[in-house]
Amino acid sequence: MIMQTYISILRGINVSGQKLIKMDALRAMYESLNFTHVKNYVQSGNIIFSADETATKSLEEKISSQIEKDFGFEVPVLVMTKNELEEIIAANPFADSPEKDPTALYVTFLAANVSDFDLDRIEEKAQKDEQIYIGSKAVYLYCPHGYGKTKLNNTFLERSLKTKATTRNWKTTKKLLELAVR
Repeated sequence: MIMQTYISILRGINVSGQKLIKMDALRAMYESLNFTHVKNYVQSGNIIFSADETATKSLEEKISSQIEKDFGFEVPVLVMTKNELEEIIAANPFADSPEKDPTALYVTFLAANVSDFDLDRIEEKAQKDEQIYIGSKAVYLYCPHGYGKTKLNNTFLERSLKTKATTRNWKTTKKLLELAVR
């Protein structure tokens, strides 16, 4: 069987002293699941790995279940293929805009395709100069005043779109793809 490269993004670990997991322990846990080429990027639960399994939902469940077993708390996990991450990056409508500061770009990764939502209600939350674009597997945000100040945050988007989600800045998103192709 051919090994596939995956990117897993864990929601809410090592944030504000909550759900603390050391990256070496997390990498060891992934290896215990027979995943190979395991590497992490920063301390917030971005793990690239290879596996011969092909169903991302199955991988999400396997990783989430093992985290709960090994570390004692539940963590939402989103898994995507390298190709899916490439598509998400390519679809960012703000990325090639020269007037947009790349440090103000964010991607909210979605656990499921979304189509049934109230766009007007969501857009009402945008503050001055903020922009949002909702794709099928990701939400693209331009937050020139910082992500910490936006009302278009992860919790709001999860509630509005009725799916699990986790947000990363543009630099991290691109770095994950770079690590996945190495």
